[in-house]
Formats: sequence, C-alpha cells, structure tokens
Amino acid sequence: MADEKVAAMVTISAKYGENKEDQTWQQPGYLFFATVQGTVKKTALEEFGNIRKGGIIAIGIDEGDTLIDVKLTSGADEVVMITRGGMSIRFSEEDVRSMGRSACGVRGISLDPGDAVVSLAVLAPEATLLVAGECGVGKRTPFEDYRVQTRGGKGLITMKISEKTGAVVGALPVRDTDEIMLITTGGQMVRIFVKHIREVGRNTQGVKLIDLDANDKLQAVATVISDEADAQEDSVPPTDEPPSVPEGETPAPQA
Repeated sequence: MADEKVAAMVTISAKYGENKEDQTWQQPGYLFFATVQGTVKKTALEEFGNIRKGGIIAIGIDEGDTLIDVKLTSGADEVVMITRGGMSIRFSEEDVRSMGRSACGVRGISLDPGDAVVSLAVLAPEATLLVAGECGVGKRTPFEDYRVQTRGGKGLITMKISEKTGAVVGALPVRDTDEIMLITTGGQMVRIFVKHIREVGRNTQGVKLIDLDANDKLQAVATVISDEADAQEDSVPPTDEPPSVPEGETPAPQA
C-alpha cells in the first residue's frame, strides 16, 4: 500500500540440516505482535516460511489500529507492554494462544481514552526496564517491580508522567553493560552507558538523559553495539538529578 510503513524488523538465524537442507523456518519459536491500540498476537515461526515476492499477511489489523512492534519469542516468555501515558502490563505469552497469520489477535492491555502502546519488551535475565519520556527524562526499573498480571487489564504505572517528562516515547530491556542511543526529532543523537542511569521505582519520573534544544523532543531510544574506544569518547552520563519520589514515600539517602 502507498501509505504503508515498516514497523519492525526481526532477525531470524539461519539453520541447516545434516544434508545442508534449509531448516530455518522449522525452528521452534513464535513472532509476537503488538499494536498501538493494545492488541497482541502470537504466530508460530513456521507460518512465515513461504515468503512471496509481494509479501504475505502477518497480522490482521482492525480499522484505525497500527502495528507497533514484533518480537521473536520462545512461547514461554513474559512480555511487558508500555503505553504513551506511562502505563504498563506484564503477562506471560502463554496467555496468548498461537494463531494463524491473518488473525487479528486478542486484547493485551486496556487503554485509557487517548492512550496508546509505544513499546513491547520481552523480559531478559539480569535486565532492567528502561523507560524514556519525550522531554529527555528516563529511568530504569527492575522487572521485579512489575508483578505478573492477567492479559487484558489496565496494568500498572511505569513512569509518573508530568510536564518534566512528557509522554513516554520508548522502553526496552537493558543491562549494565549496554549502551543506548537517544534520537531527537531535531536530529540530535547521544550515546549513554546504561550503568550511568540510576535504578528507581516504577512510580517516579527519573533523571535527565539528554539536554534538548527549545522545541526539540526525544523521539526514540535503542540499544547499540559500539567499539569500546569510540564509546568511551562519545558517551556522556545523564544529568545527575535526584529522581522524584511518589507522594507519601521517603527518598533513599544519596551517597
């Protein structure tokens, strides 16, 4: 279609049998889809083995909805959906039955009016969830702070939205050894070591990750693999501002 755009790219590792026959699409695994309006779908990898020149249907999309992300999963992973309004829901992908390619899926999260899903994350060992707002503020929170819920609920607060943070623009699982790239609508890009970003609770705003020019906004955040020497030269730590504390809580003492 003329107005269609690429929403996600998934890398599938090639696999060959003893006689060099291609077994790439016979591998176990699923593609897990999420849409802007909170729908999710899981389809076995083998369903995508016969790709045609003009492409094939991957998911049925309801009118007014849009595909936001796709992840490769094992069938027994846990996922987190994150919304623009700062909400999130964690549930097991086993709550979503495997469906055919043309199916539209089921409800993953119930959204408030005006809210929309911006990210889909798959839980990873020793990782935390990094959440970033359009005003350049972000934080990372242990996945343990997100209790497992039933698919289709309203979820929990993942970032306390305010004028300081702006709406959530992205979220992804990260480790201390990772580095992230911040990209703004004005074309500015900054690399930051994840270890420089303080871990805080869910219901907080976080710290400044990037200084933005007037009228500029953070547009996207992604993990990067870079040369260690280049990373040391180009990466900058976020502003060391104390995170906000939810009403009624006492801030932890700073070192």
